[in-house]
Amino acid sequence: MAASVAAAARRLRRAIRRSPAWRGPSHRPLSSEPPAAKASAVRAAFLNFFRDRHGHRLVPSASVRPRGDPSLLFVNAGMNQFKPIFLGTVDPRSEMAGFRRVANSQKCVRAGGRHNDLEDVGRDLSHHTFFEMLGNWAFGGEYFKEEACSMAWELLTQVYGIPVERLWVSYFDGDPKAGLEPDLETRDIWLSLGVPATRVLSFGPQENFWEMGDTGPCGPCTEIHYDLAGGVGAPQLVELWNLVFMQHNREADGSLQPLPQWHVDTGMGLERLVAVLQGKHSTYDTDLFSPLLHAIQQGCRAPPYLGRVGVADEGRTDTAYRVVADHIRTLSVCISDGVFPGMSGPPLVLRRILRRAVRFSMEILKAPPGFLGSLVPIVVEILGDAYPELQRNSAQIANLVSEDEAAFLASLERGRRIIDRTLRTLGPSDMFPAEVAWSLSLSGDLGLPLDMVELMLEEKGVQLDSTGLERLAQEEAQHQAQQAEPVQKQGLWLDVHALGELQRQGVPPTDNSPKYNYSLRPNGSYEFGTCEAQVLQLYTEDGTAVASVGKGQRCGLLLDRTNFYAEQGGQASDRGYLVRVGQEDVLFPVARAQVCGGFILHEAVAPECLQIGDQVQLHVDKAWRLGCMAKHTATHLLNWALRQTLGPGTEQQGSHLNPEQLRLDVTTQTALTPEQLRAVENTVQEAVQQDKPVYMEEVPLALTAHVPGLRSLDEIYPDPVRVVSVGVPVAHALDPASQAALHTSVELCCGTHLLRTGAVGDLVIIGDRQLSKGTTRLLAITGEQAQQARELGQNLAQEVKAATEQLSQGSQDVAEALRLSKDIGRLIEAVDTSVMPQWQRRELLATLKMLQRRANTAIRKLQMGQAAKKTQELLEAALEGASDCGHSLC
Repeated sequence: MAASVAAAARRLRRAIRRSPAWRGPSHRPLSSEPPAAKASAVRAAFLNFFRDRHGHRLVPSASVRPRGDPSLLFVNAGMNQFKPIFLGTVDPRSEMAGFRRVANSQKCVRAGGRHNDLEDVGRDLSHHTFFEMLGNWAFGGEYFKEEACSMAWELLTQVYGIPVERLWVSYFDGDPKAGLEPDLETRDIWLSLGVPATRVLSFGPQENFWEMGDTGPCGPCTEIHYDLAGGVGAPQLVELWNLVFMQHNREADGSLQPLPQWHVDTGMGLERLVAVLQGKHSTYDTDLFSPLLHAIQQGCRAPPYLGRVGVADEGRTDTAYRVVADHIRTLSVCISDGVFPGMSGPPLVLRRILRRAVRFSMEILKAPPGFLGSLVPIVVEILGDAYPELQRNSAQIANLVSEDEAAFLASLERGRRIIDRTLRTLGPSDMFPAEVAWSLSLSGDLGLPLDMVELMLEEKGVQLDSTGLERLAQEEAQHQAQQAEPVQKQGLWLDVHALGELQRQGVPPTDNSPKYNYSLRPNGSYEFGTCEAQVLQLYTEDGTAVASVGKGQRCGLLLDRTNFYAEQGGQASDRGYLVRVGQEDVLFPVARAQVCGGFILHEAVAPECLQIGDQVQLHVDKAWRLGCMAKHTATHLLNWALRQTLGPGTEQQGSHLNPEQLRLDVTTQTALTPEQLRAVENTVQEAVQQDKPVYMEEVPLALTAHVPGLRSLDEIYPDPVRVVSVGVPVAHALDPASQAALHTSVELCCGTHLLRTGAVGDLVIIGDRQLSKGTTRLLAITGEQAQQARELGQNLAQEVKAATEQLSQGSQDVAEALRLSKDIGRLIEAVDTSVMPQWQRRELLATLKMLQRRANTAIRKLQMGQAAKKTQELLEAALEGASDCGHSLC
């Protein structure tokens, strides 16, 4: 029997590793049973089974946005929200600390990061970026292997009625290198439940040992597989359910130690289970997707969905169906949980998903404009009962999807024309120019992701110049580093001779007033105008003035007017692109703009010839500009809050900001205390929550000379000068009798700002250090980044509190005391390196260092006690031996 099991294991190893196995249509029914109930009934049956039959507490799905866990882009498994229990860091006063046996259906997203299914979606019949994971958990040894296996078998075979002959199981075969024995206990449990030995397979750690990460709780797992073949020919196994038995902890040195408490963690994909129960050959054929596919066909008038894959899918129509259906589910769920398309982290991934869905719907399915947003009500209808947040936010989701879709369509059409036009100029064996691909992607919010450009070229059978693309990417990375820590006169620059020649020719300074031409829509989004201009002068990279530049050349452009913000006042330069008027399908990416003696020099890449006299239209990267606007307004609020907290003698010494973070240098008598840092943040938060209007106006410089509280640097200001006032109209703020500037932020500033403070979202100071005596540098983040930093700080605070309570309980065992000391050391490193509120970091580090001293003292006392006890035992043994021999030691 053992030989036959081993042979079966060898035959099926590859099949299991390839799971899921749905690769193409199959006309063989998956089950001889009649179609099961709808997906909603399948989900309800799971939850009711564990609640009513086995006393589990039902908990709601966590948000797909991880709370205080920077290791994840999205929640990608049901166990994510229970990590504090597994790690032993749960607050003993929290509701979660009382969990013993729970069950739920968790919203999961696997796109980006370690688990990324984005590129596979559409290509087969089973991958999804969003899915639901059904799970049940037992914490602290509430139940373990026998109960978990029995419950799973009961649910699948008795409640869902899956034929037992269709089910196979696998268990952990051990790992001699790690000193782990085979999990024969689980094997015997399955045999006792009636599973034939020929369908009980053993595998090593790659398949049947589950780990949370490089360190942390882990353990053997057992998997339940479903045979798609149904006994006809070789088995085709697809994993249904994974039952994990957490009984070890992976230490930082790679060793495994037993956990003081054991846990059960299971996960089963709803989509796959529903496909099995409904007798479908694809998850896309279930009622979780069929209403969406029908709505897509009705809205696009495309051919019906036939479930084809690979070469059989002519025109990739069915691929597009699957992509759009999957992606609109992901978009709806993420937006309902507060993750919106953006420029970095999870928002950037969501932005890619939205644009990928737009492209497939428009180019392949020929969908009308605004189509994607029209699918949101269908998603809400399918999933809204299980996840009410979808119902509450339905209108917001549809509006946001439609707005981003509209913004992208013009760029997508332009990109297609540029690619087609470029291809007509290439020979049969020519590679697609890297400069053109880069020009399509560099424009950020208005451009196309590089992976999308590569996919469009792949479909046309054209190879991209990857070497050239890598070179351009390296140059962009260097440029970004310069943006983070600017140095003087990097790259293109107009020296004194070039400026003198411009003045001799009578060229007027660049009119850059259009940079302030933007407005706030009623829905809270910003609209940025374009700007038409004329090319007055062109420069090569070494600063030589030329009449024209050629294909692929990096150059400097001098225009008569611009809407680009040139780097000054600590604000990073705008970026974006320009096009020649009348030829909008050729993009000239603009990496940055600099002020040179009143002239604005634009640093660009020319995919085609450009010459003096050309009329161009400029487009700023909206997401980049908006990020700078938020950080600049936040900088003003931070500067004002510092003066409110530390006193009017606090003066700004310099600043720098880009969409990622802001830096502010201020004069301080001493280093800021944690209490002061926290008070500063609270003051900024109050102004943000009040969503105050931001007023900007140019006034004669003389009007600002004697205004109490008006902040200005020791600089030469233009006349007239621009004044930025938060919450108070400029005229009122400049009235010497009003004293308004003493109570709000009023500054002389040429930067671009938000029109209301609410869009800052939040502000967290994540670092401070003394640059010199009397000068402190603060680093801060805003918006979603700030929120995540706060959540991470709260989680670490809970871990520190748990360690404090554990240390207070004392220990009589040296090994336990050493383990606690090691945990405290790990916490010190985590707190010291994490992105979190600086005030909280300082407080936690002080607590942890005190705990470390107490732990070390306790260890020394225990060791001394053990040594004294051992000495006493040796002395007594010696005395007893001497007595037995008739000798005396006296």
